[in-house]
Amino acid sequence: MSKNFKIALCQTKVKDDKDYNLKKALEFIEEAAINGANIISLGEMFICPYRNDAFIKYAEEEASSQTLKSISNMAKKHNVYVVAGSIPEKEEDRYYNTSYVIGKDGNIITKHRKMHLFDIDIKDGVYMKESDTFSYGENITIFDTDYCKVGLAICYDMRFPEIFRIMVQNDVKLVIVPAAFNNITGPAHWDIIIRNRAVDNQIYFAAASPARNYDETYLAYGHSSVCNPFGEIIGQLAEDEDILYSNIDLEYLEKVREQLPLLKHRRLDLYDIKTKR
Repeated sequence: MSKNFKIALCQTKVKDDKDYNLKKALEFIEEAAINGANIISLGEMFICPYRNDAFIKYAEEEASSQTLKSISNMAKKHNVYVVAGSIPEKEEDRYYNTSYVIGKDGNIITKHRKMHLFDIDIKDGVYMKESDTFSYGENITIFDTDYCKVGLAICYDMRFPEIFRIMVQNDVKLVIVPAAFNNITGPAHWDIIIRNRAVDNQIYFAAASPARNYDETYLAYGHSSVCNPFGEIIGQLAEDEDILYSNIDLEYLEKVREQLPLLKHRRLDLYDIKTKR
């Protein structure tokens, strides 16, 4: 198992045009793969605008999804893992904000349905109620790669630290979060949350955002970022379309854990975090 590998976060500008969005995503995945990325992630709702009406309009069923089929073909072509950001998934009469992970062979490894739905109302700022459309996901998601175990969450999930401690208790070394913070919560909380989750759990934390599109009502913050286990942002984009490449060094991660062994210093005789059985 390699101790070093490269990830790429693809920050695409999303328009009200599924064909355009998918074409752009595939171009970015291919470019990242050619440039040596081993794991590639797209942003939250990379296939449609972040609006409840668009979620219904663009929703796809897993078995017939052209988006997943196209990304699967690209992953297999370049022998890379792809975290397919998130798409609106339709299952019978329910809708979910869902991230699919595609393996090197082009098959779906796992999927994560957003556990915490973004229902907020910031006065004179942003109003959004995902629960008007989406149902809640029920599972914490971890998947295996050739490099390490990876945890997967979506946007608002990252505000709930219990998820990531459970991931670390299950030997996760890297967390990937497709996320679309907005221009109010982004400047206030994006860097803080990313750094906190990384340093508290001594993991690499990667958050992949869409680029900002000023023609849309919901303005994504952008600023796709990767933080190392010592809490340092080692790569960050601005608001425009781009690809962020970062090296994941598991030997460095182990060194941080040895020199600052906070995970070993937990008082598990007094407290613990456990999953529901």
